[in-house]
Amino acid sequence: MTILVTGGAGFIGANFVLDWMAEVGTLIVNLDKLTYAGNLRNLASLETDTRHVFTRGDIGDPEFVTALLREHTPRAIVHFAAESHVDRSIHGPEDFIDTNIVGTFRLLEAARGYWQSLPAKEQAAFRFLHVSTDEVYGSLGPEDPAFSETSGYAPNSPYSASKAASDHLVRAYFHTYGLPVITSNCSNNYGPFQFPEKLIPLMILHGMTGKPLPIYGDGLNVRDWLYVGDHCAALRRVLAKGRPGEVYNIGGRSEMTNLDLIGTLCALLDELHPQSPVTPHEKLITFVEDRPGHDRRYAIDAAKIEHELGWQPSETFASGLRRTVAWYLDNPQWITEVTSGQYRNWIDTNYGQRVTS
Repeated sequence: MTILVTGGAGFIGANFVLDWMAEVGTLIVNLDKLTYAGNLRNLASLETDTRHVFTRGDIGDPEFVTALLREHTPRAIVHFAAESHVDRSIHGPEDFIDTNIVGTFRLLEAARGYWQSLPAKEQAAFRFLHVSTDEVYGSLGPEDPAFSETSGYAPNSPYSASKAASDHLVRAYFHTYGLPVITSNCSNNYGPFQFPEKLIPLMILHGMTGKPLPIYGDGLNVRDWLYVGDHCAALRRVLAKGRPGEVYNIGGRSEMTNLDLIGTLCALLDELHPQSPVTPHEKLITFVEDRPGHDRRYAIDAAKIEHELGWQPSETFASGLRRTVAWYLDNPQWITEVTSGQYRNWIDTNYGQRVTS
């Protein structure tokens, strides 16, 4: 009953591993390269748990992955490992090509060889779950219907283009080789353990310390927000009940502009962290030059997974955001460790040269 998780020390991957241990409890082999966003502190509660086997390695190393599969004989691979930050992909796209496209290809090849070596019954039960993003679909207009599983791909950043390519490879391995793959495309996640280059944790940390809250452009870009615990529950359902070759879109039904989100977050910080250096926190809002190719709106139509697999999000955006802010306020040591010199250098690189207004 073992499963192999790639990228299981990152934000979504670590939450999935922790939720799996709490809800399912079967053995997980966790493969992570431990780049800047991978953090073993995320998994500290499993340090002595024999059901969790961590191994440091690269999905792009086929010999290593093949040996790992042969040693642990997993019934499924859940593939989170990816470079995932749009701004980083603009500054340096090569890592995104190497990990998201080449790395996924090499993982698929190792998985195909392993799967083909299994007895027929185990072949039929095996699954390769590829975790992707709604950004592969491009940008929506204000009145456009939400992305569905049949929406055309139109990626607009190096990150989303690399994920789109990986989605196509996964699909091809099903249709060409019969590898029993499933793809999920999720909306913007938030919650505990998210590296603070992403919008919500960045705003929480800046608000706590009285730093400017940088908002790209006019702040009216729209995203659909999904609490990470709900995403993990959806992925468990997809892994258990999803049909090979299918795509399932996972969304939180929580569309809002970045400006509205940050306003809500500021009000929460006013309530939960009134000792911040600057209050009310909305005084910290600063509009900065927009990033290149910034998609205007994302929205997910989650009807397929809701109707076919019976999943729905359990958190509202209000309840999920409150839980998230409380977690960051309660974990200052985790924040100190991840906001190292490397992280501070990145913030200076991405935001330091942008014109404010």
